Amino acid sequence: MKRLFATALSIVLLGTLLIACSSNGGNAGSGNTNTDKPANETETPAETTATTYPIKTDEKLSYWGEINGNLIGVKASHSEVPFFQDWQKKTGVSLEFTAPPTGQTQEALNVMLASGDLPDMIEYNFLGFPGGPEKAINDGYILKLNDLIDKYAPNLKKFLQENPDIDKMVKTDSGSYYAFPFIRGDEYLRVFQGPIIRKDWLDELGLSVPETIDEWTAALTAFKEKKGAAAPFSVVSKPRFFNESGNGAFLGAFGVNRGFYQEDGVIKFGPSESGFKEYLSLFRDWYQKGLIDKNVATADSKALDSSIASGATGATIGNAGGGIGKWQPLVEANNPEAVLVAAPYPVLKHGDMPKFGQKSMAYASEGTVAITTAAKNPELAVRMLDYGYSEEGRMFFNFGTEGVSYNLEDGYPKYTDLLMKNPDKLAPAQAISMYARASYNGPFIQDKRYAEQFFALQTQRDAVTTWQKTDANKYNLPPITPTPEESSEFATIMNDINTLVDEMTLKIILGSEPLDQFESYVAKMKSLNLDRAIAIQTAALERYNSR
Repeated sequence: MKRLFATALSIVLLGTLLIACSSNGGNAGSGNTNTDKPANETETPAETTATTYPIKTDEKLSYWGEINGNLIGVKASHSEVPFFQDWQKKTGVSLEFTAPPTGQTQEALNVMLASGDLPDMIEYNFLGFPGGPEKAINDGYILKLNDLIDKYAPNLKKFLQENPDIDKMVKTDSGSYYAFPFIRGDEYLRVFQGPIIRKDWLDELGLSVPETIDEWTAALTAFKEKKGAAAPFSVVSKPRFFNESGNGAFLGAFGVNRGFYQEDGVIKFGPSESGFKEYLSLFRDWYQKGLIDKNVATADSKALDSSIASGATGATIGNAGGGIGKWQPLVEANNPEAVLVAAPYPVLKHGDMPKFGQKSMAYASEGTVAITTAAKNPELAVRMLDYGYSEEGRMFFNFGTEGVSYNLEDGYPKYTDLLMKNPDKLAPAQAISMYARASYNGPFIQDKRYAEQFFALQTQRDAVTTWQKTDANKYNLPPITPTPEESSEFATIMNDINTLVDEMTLKIILGSEPLDQFESYVAKMKSLNLDRAIAIQTAALERYNSR
């Protein structure tokens, strides 16, 4: 469930709910997948071929995708992971896996595409493909899946028919389905990041959990002066300063975020708005007063872990799982009374609703699986991938194999000690990744009951509730995409503008340039064709709304 800041090239992805067909198929129901007709027009669909699992076949398919970060150093390849072994058994389809080198997925994909030697299936975020998924189809790399889904994927087809808002997200502007999607099956799964603070310090100092910017300033000042915190507030700034600022933490109090957003139907770019100057002023002041880590410009995740564990830092931005779940035992090791809790997204006045906050949408394009034009038997690949959207497949992807990784207790799938108290000392996220796939994206529908157990601490579960209270739905952009023709132009413009914004942010906050240089940076953004980038985004949003 990890969340990363999206650049202007990756757009926030969104949706809700879960209904899946049983694994032994049946007709997927009525509805239209003919993209030549308007979305509200229906016709009698082609008969969907039911699939009974395991499929009886001797064919082997090839599958390309990176191995999840939770398993790096645990298993060397997909074929050694129990989940992938069992996935083949349950579907009846044997797979030959290839994984790109860690951290080199994009480079490896480019080499593979250039070679023309393609596998049957590719697990990859094709929204990040240059020109988008439509170009990947037009260039002859991956298949348009409309007819294949209509005929051979009754589970996915039924789910999309019954969830039109999600259906809108998982296809291109022209109506092409391009991959088997990852779906967050409940609102609870869409929020997992926000401000985190040392509650024991607040209690000791007689302070409440801060809600307003003024309360945050008071708390951080007290941490520095009365708790001896050398870096009261710190965040990860690799690859860019304050990665999570895109979700609107602190910036949102001034009405902006780090990227593009919509307001009253108009697309805006946060760093060019006046509110961004107010945010820079706040962080500049905090930095000068020693309330922000003096090394914040270069802090990576290891540095932040160390700073929180040692008590140098009392507040940050992080995830419920990889943040509170990771840091709580670290701070407890130094102080058994230490408690990390979530704080609301900051506002200027009590009673204000935070404008922004981390909120992913139901569809996430990472972990999705496309079928290539080289596939020897695309029908078989579709039937196999459709398993993840069946009732049986949903249970397997989220919880693994009954009696091994989970047991049913009054109908509730409860993870066994093999996962939650692993005898080989694997962390729960690692152990879950060994036997199921709920802790990271893939071709299936994620189940809320996974998170209820993964968040073992009450403070983690409370964090989700706290961070959910924002107006992010109103302002976040859906998964819009420039046309292939617009894509390279947009990428060139935003590469220059994002570099400029990074430079501006650091120089003003760290004090190497005065705050009144902000206007000159905005003028420079305009000269780099920011208005054209906004126009491209606006056109893409209009096309999305017309899907």
